[in-house]
Amino acid sequence: MLISNNSYVAPESFILNGIPGLEKVHKWISLPLCAMYIISLVGNLGLVYLIRSEESLHHPMYFFLAMLSIIDFFTCTTTLPNALCIFWFNLKEINFSGCLVQMFFVHGFTGVESGVLMLMALDRYVAICYPLRYATIFTNPVIAKSGLATFLRGVMLMIPFPSLVKRLPFCQSDIISHTYCDHMSVVKLSCASIKVNVIYGLMAALLVGVFDICCISVSYTMILRAVVSLSSADARQKAFSTCTARISAIIITYVPAFFTFFTHRFGGHTVPPSLHIIVANLYLLLPPTLNPIVYGLKTKQIRDSVIHLFHGKKCP
Repeated sequence: MLISNNSYVAPESFILNGIPGLEKVHKWISLPLCAMYIISLVGNLGLVYLIRSEESLHHPMYFFLAMLSIIDFFTCTTTLPNALCIFWFNLKEINFSGCLVQMFFVHGFTGVESGVLMLMALDRYVAICYPLRYATIFTNPVIAKSGLATFLRGVMLMIPFPSLVKRLPFCQSDIISHTYCDHMSVVKLSCASIKVNVIYGLMAALLVGVFDICCISVSYTMILRAVVSLSSADARQKAFSTCTARISAIIITYVPAFFTFFTHRFGGHTVPPSLHIIVANLYLLLPPTLNPIVYGLKTKQIRDSVIHLFHGKKCP
């Protein structure tokens, strides 16, 4: 590390060390990750194409689903190719600026994804609890503005992360025990106090993750109350089926995310580093892989549209 006039110069690069302790099986670990990445690319791009091309899917709930698929595509693409290069070709070096850019996009896209899941929960709340007002509430301009607001919130809250890291002196190791530049993994290499980084990270998590999960929880509580009160068994089954896909997507997204967040800050030495890094990768890869499958299996309109697209038959 270069030092001039008692001030620290930013490191030229970091070394991403992959999964410590499992270096001998990196190639075997890469196989399921690569398969999941391919599935996520095909699934999410296919879902976006399907929603765009099928007029029967030109409704607010599917527009939000298309937003989720686009975000999922970029989220896994931000980290997985880099991880595969580490596993396959031992290309571990990443320059300092590239590390900051990757950090911004990783946290930015995950923040936007959380917001889109919240919008999808609100969409189902209005559709089930206020069906007669649904078309007037979720108009195309409202969908566009809410999507833009969610994107800007995720981006604006994550902009300080690279700046907070850039101000830190890195005079110790340049080896990051991870497959990508996660904020906490990078700042832990600093030889200065990281209190500001930790506090801002907690604030960002509260403003994004905790706020969104509270809104989602309230929405689905109200939805379940409304569904239980329906007199028709068919209507209850249809509403439950619609909600099941979204609840599954929420569990897939938030459980690994909160595990990663809390183990970084409070797990200490109780969680093996290899387990933490594997879960951190799954946290970015599992939702993009499973969301298209979950929505495809649980949503009748999507299944019918796939049949229509491939066989040219009019959906019933």
